[in-house]
Amino acid sequence: MRSNIPLRVFLVAFLSITLVVIPSSGSAEDLLKTDFQEESFAKIVDYFEYARALALLHGLPRIPSSWHAYVYMTYVNKMGLKMLYTGLHNISLADRVFFTVPMQTLLMQYRTENNNRDVLVASSFLMLMGFNDTSKSIYLDSPDRNDTLWASFSVGVNLNQLFPNATFPAFSSRCEVFPLTPSNDGLTWKWGMKYTNLTAFWITTHITGQNGTNTSRPWGLATYDELTFNYTLSIDPETHQATITQDHVIGRIRDLWTFWGWFLVWPLYNHYNSTGCYRYGAKVSDETVYEFLQNNNVKMSIAEFQTSIMLDRDTYSTSSAGQNVTNNEVFVSDSSISTYADDGEKIFNASFGVKQTYNLFNYTEDPTESTPLPFNTTTRTTEIGGYAKNRDLFNVHRNFAKYLPLILVHMYPQLYQRAKETITNMTRADYLILISYPDYSGYRIEHDPVYKVYFATSMPSTHPYLMPLVLIAALAAVVMLVVLLTRRRKSSQPPQTSNS
Repeated sequence: MRSNIPLRVFLVAFLSITLVVIPSSGSAEDLLKTDFQEESFAKIVDYFEYARALALLHGLPRIPSSWHAYVYMTYVNKMGLKMLYTGLHNISLADRVFFTVPMQTLLMQYRTENNNRDVLVASSFLMLMGFNDTSKSIYLDSPDRNDTLWASFSVGVNLNQLFPNATFPAFSSRCEVFPLTPSNDGLTWKWGMKYTNLTAFWITTHITGQNGTNTSRPWGLATYDELTFNYTLSIDPETHQATITQDHVIGRIRDLWTFWGWFLVWPLYNHYNSTGCYRYGAKVSDETVYEFLQNNNVKMSIAEFQTSIMLDRDTYSTSSAGQNVTNNEVFVSDSSISTYADDGEKIFNASFGVKQTYNLFNYTEDPTESTPLPFNTTTRTTEIGGYAKNRDLFNVHRNFAKYLPLILVHMYPQLYQRAKETITNMTRADYLILISYPDYSGYRIEHDPVYKVYFATSMPSTHPYLMPLVLIAALAAVVMLVVLLTRRRKSSQPPQTSNS
């Protein structure tokens, strides 16, 4: 029997039953205003604790005391470029109930190379999304409104309490952070974050002809070995350019439960793994999870969105062929997207053709996952509304993202007012990008697109108070020199004789 239970109702019921206590990501550190005067820092913070008082001061909705968001945060302040990264460990919007949501956001603040104007660029990872090309598909090997779409929504609760007679996985997702590490010259910085044993609902999603979004009950439940993000920031003071390489790994799917029907409120399901298909513990076929995904032509993609603002100008983004990509569907697999100030100054570039291929590790043929096979990505921008209007799916994302601009109060306060309604609002994005991996079968994927900023370098300082101290020391030296010269002039004059 098919259920018509809305997704929101399902998740509310789900949470009301599974009140599982998930420990926080260790003891969180305080995020201080003075941190942003340092050259760098890396710490795990409870971001809602940081933002609670600031939200009241800046007219945002009150953050309930039961809300927590444990975030790995790294910061680099080098030669006029400020880079802030936030990677979400887990988030709680109810008392002691934590979600594991792999949100990733990069903020870069700098002044433009040619006209020395303030810019803020934000890049955000939104979600994994499975898809299946249908006979009415608009874009082959890329998810579109005529395809079957499954949003992969990560969770962090124990499903055994919801379905006591089923063999669903208990929560055991872990987060590992890679420390912020500079090169000897301080111009290259590396850091990252890894989610392991990540459990996610696959939720059937429909993008309507009016560019709206409908969601239905979960179609399946998947456990990924990992979801990893590695970042490298490289600064070149001679070319006035900085690049960020985002190397991400989508681990192989180890288990997949597909809900093919419902009996009252209990799901009828098949459980696929590397040995076959099972139903309530009994093996029903030899079809593995990889064969099931391949036989049903299931492909994988990721969704990210890009936003930029300037203090006194508007911005626009185009493909390398000059096509407007904002709220538009443009293929950029072998090219790039550039963002400009409204008077034509280039401020940002996202390159997809630099690494058009991705590596796929066929676990069935090579269980050691040591020999990758290269395949081409399919990358395009898309209309934004079909994703941004999905209130059910991105409720957790929005509740976190609307407070993220408060970081600018201490990082770069001049841009806060202009950024608070923009940088984390999908509907205001410069563009939403879909990177698709058509050859998939549930295997491990590695890929690394490149992002580049154009900025005006400044002389590096090793301490936030170094320049004032240098000026004071220089002034003192001048005063001392004047005193010495005055004394020397007096001592060299002949003594005055008295005529009395």
